[in-house]
Amino acid sequence: WQAMADNRNANAGNSAGKSFMAAARPGRGPAAFGAKSKLKNPKITLKRLMAYLAGKKGVMIAVLVLCAITTLISVVMTRLNGQVVDLIDKGIKSATGVDMRRIITLCIVMLTLVTVSASSNFFSNRVMIKIAQRTGAQIRDELFAGVQKLPLSYYDKTPSGDIMSRVINDVDNISMSLSQSVTQLVSGIISLVGILIAMFVTSWQLTLIGLVTAPLLFLLMRLLIKVSQPVFVNQQRILGQLNGYGEEIITAQKAVFLFSQEDRVKKEFARYNNGLTKSAIIAQSVSGFMGPINNFTGNLNYFIVTLIGSVLVINGTPGITVGVIFAFLIYLKNFTQPLNQIFNLVSTLQQSLAGAERVFEVMDETPERDREGAVAIGEIEGKVEFRDVKFSYVAGKEILHGVNLSANKGYTVAIVGATGAGKTTIINMLTKFYDIDSGEILIDGKNIDTYTRRSLRDRISIVLQDTYLFSVSIADNLRYAKPDATDEELVAAAKLANAHGFIMQLERGYDTVLSDNGANISQGQRQLLAIARALLADSSILILDEATSSIDTKTEKDIQGAMLNLMQGKTTFVIAHRLSTIKNANEIVVLDQGNVVERGTHDELLALGGRYADMYNAQFATGSFTAE
Repeated sequence: WQAMADNRNANAGNSAGKSFMAAARPGRGPAAFGAKSKLKNPKITLKRLMAYLAGKKGVMIAVLVLCAITTLISVVMTRLNGQVVDLIDKGIKSATGVDMRRIITLCIVMLTLVTVSASSNFFSNRVMIKIAQRTGAQIRDELFAGVQKLPLSYYDKTPSGDIMSRVINDVDNISMSLSQSVTQLVSGIISLVGILIAMFVTSWQLTLIGLVTAPLLFLLMRLLIKVSQPVFVNQQRILGQLNGYGEEIITAQKAVFLFSQEDRVKKEFARYNNGLTKSAIIAQSVSGFMGPINNFTGNLNYFIVTLIGSVLVINGTPGITVGVIFAFLIYLKNFTQPLNQIFNLVSTLQQSLAGAERVFEVMDETPERDREGAVAIGEIEGKVEFRDVKFSYVAGKEILHGVNLSANKGYTVAIVGATGAGKTTIINMLTKFYDIDSGEILIDGKNIDTYTRRSLRDRISIVLQDTYLFSVSIADNLRYAKPDATDEELVAAAKLANAHGFIMQLERGYDTVLSDNGANISQGQRQLLAIARALLADSSILILDEATSSIDTKTEKDIQGAMLNLMQGKTTFVIAHRLSTIKNANEIVVLDQGNVVERGTHDELLALGGRYADMYNAQFATGSFTAE
């Protein structure tokens, strides 16, 4: 529908006109890369993200326990190493020698602990990977389900590539962050607490010396997080722009070839790609500062503790032995490692939060909603009335100006007019893709606002000018209109639409799988399948939007009888540029800039000698079949 919104292109601006040339417009291309972005509310985003883990409390507790076991073993192992060193030092200095039996016992204990630690680490990582992937799948399902509920206006203003970037890339970033970061973050925090306690127990004097640089590290971390947030948000935004541009160009590849724009689009893509590369380099560089700074301060602490500890041992300070110094240095090193780990996670976490915010933005969009008390429409006769309907896509720029028209059951109403007159807008109103500003649209005398959108659309069959076919078999494409249709019903609908013949000429007949949007069959054949699909739906109201525009004259004549049979007993609206196809319409409505300027039968309007007569005479005088 957005591709056919001719009136929006002419009157409402350009929200639906997304051609491959659009990249040259201000604000659309790489010039926008310099725009500053930042997380709007990282605390709320993080809280919403963690809420997905709240439903997995049991498993998360198991992960925490396994991480705690690994950390506790690490602390105990370090202390046991110190005891071994003290035993060796004491044995060398004593006449009885080294107590090898006790050392071997300690080594066996340490080997056992190492095995338990490795197992705990393995299982915690495995469990967390499952949690992360299932959480990512849950978020992606909710996001995609939410996308299906969004109004058409959202798609008009948002590139499809950007939507897909959120569904795929941003959710992948969340999954990766959860699987790689949560266990490391949890184990890192537990390690810091456990090692800090062990350090105080081992030597409170050395602990105070070793923590001299901690305040400086904390301040630097806060500063880098503040600086890195905007660059990671910007990186995700530019990635969405790159995906949007790439998808747009690939979709319009035929137009690119036709106008010989290959070099231009390559340069444009390179500009987007370079913008993403620069953004990623800045983001990773900013977050990468923390590791080297932490390593420097850690090594500085290591040197200071070694120097002062050696002096304390030489001076015979009570409680300070070679083994204590050895164990403390290991604790200090182990204390630095989780800090490095946590700081290195900053980039991943920032990227994850940026992706999560983009995901939640889509989830928070206002979905299509039925009015309170709306009910399913049920069976209908099909009488349609428009009463003084006014509508604007953009506030203050009215597109329809008090349109009145009616169609009884079995009537065919043709709507004609120049591009931008409001023809497709009328159809958008009837199908409730957009809500009217004022007036009423009635079906069988009842306002359509009292019906649910889904049930209303189930009663309307539509054949578009630019139809869409999915990359599944022809039979499955036809069954989009009626999922439980039998093979006999498919064949009957295809025969009525004059599509059965060409289908059976294909190698696999109805089981032939179509490529992207039916690219492996002709445009006319795609249109015939769309007509067959509408026939299969057998709805009370039928909309034909230039349904025969892509069919040659002979094929058009072949299906005229079938189309007349299709319209029997149905209320039919036909949007037509080829005026020869609507001579038999019960009423022809001529639109001009959102106003009904003429109405009547073909003969009546010709006799009137007005706008319709001018269009008809000009069409046949020039031999053209397009009424622009």
